[in-house]
Amino acid sequence: MSQDIRTPDAGTDGGSSVGRSRKAPKRKRRTGRIVLLTLLVLLLAAGGTTYWMYSSLDGNIKAVDVDKALGDDRPQKLPTAGQNLLVLGSDSRAGDNAALDGGKVSGARADTALVVHIPEGRTKAVAISIPRDTLVTRPECQKSGGGTAPSAQRVMFNSVFAQYGPACVMKTVEKMSGVRLDHYLEIDFAGFKDLVDAIGGVTVDIEEPIKDGSAGLDLATGPQRLDGTQSLAFVRTRYGIGDGSDLGRISNQQKFLTALLTEVREQDLLGSPTKTYKVADSATKALTTDSGLASLTALSEFARSLNGVDPSSMETIMLPVAYDKKDPNRVVAYEPNASRLWKALREDAAIPESAKKSPATGG
Repeated sequence: MSQDIRTPDAGTDGGSSVGRSRKAPKRKRRTGRIVLLTLLVLLLAAGGTTYWMYSSLDGNIKAVDVDKALGDDRPQKLPTAGQNLLVLGSDSRAGDNAALDGGKVSGARADTALVVHIPEGRTKAVAISIPRDTLVTRPECQKSGGGTAPSAQRVMFNSVFAQYGPACVMKTVEKMSGVRLDHYLEIDFAGFKDLVDAIGGVTVDIEEPIKDGSAGLDLATGPQRLDGTQSLAFVRTRYGIGDGSDLGRISNQQKFLTALLTEVREQDLLGSPTKTYKVADSATKALTTDSGLASLTALSEFARSLNGVDPSSMETIMLPVAYDKKDPNRVVAYEPNASRLWKALREDAAIPESAKKSPATGG
């Protein structure tokens, strides 16, 4: 019999439930696709234009020196020209985002974490979604604010980012997978508000009326042109759709980001330098990267290298997990499937179907 996994919002070691449940089967794939689409939108908008025109935007991209914090005790690089990226979807409550959730939640959360593998040739991509409630061993690592965090066992995965920062997340993922991570990208979803306004709005087909007084959202059915404020409310609303669960919100996010990607691709940004600058300005402000990608030059080159990747062919695989025997509200990596999956990434090889099966999802 399947179970609901109840997970805390903020993410703490052994944190208690806060009454929001999720069923594992399809949310992982949907959430993974959301972040992949988001990443592609940002790369197209921020790095897909002539970078020399926008050198002043370099300062927008927030950088973290993860290489220094990770040190030399790391897995070996891929034997091919393939690459592995750690992509986090973050909704920091700092600065302009302080009003999210009515100011009731503080700090930053990384509810979505993906190891994105781009094989040699860069014509496709696959993402491994790590459930935020996976119990992991956190190795000794460097904290964002300085100092060292001791190793700890049975730590909930999403607590690592909330408490210790991106370098510690990377160290944890490399330790659990044996996969060398080449780059780090963090996406601030609230940063899309300015991006949407910069491109003149996004048209979304609303299937059912949405009325959410707390979010200030009132949308009729049919195609609706949403500005930045409406877009942010649309991707965050839960109570105005379906049964009020997070499943509806994830569906909205997927629909919105697909529409946003289409909008960016269809607009002739190069034909309007002023508009292009506004779009690139908004996109770069939503990104935090490792120091190797924290410039328009590096971001442009990286974006162009992904031109052959078709978003519709990108595959998202949830890390094979099983319910923890001591705490059924948590999951643990399911062996030997998890090891087979990570081995395929380390060798830049095709992922066997057996490595994709996860007891927690009935697969």
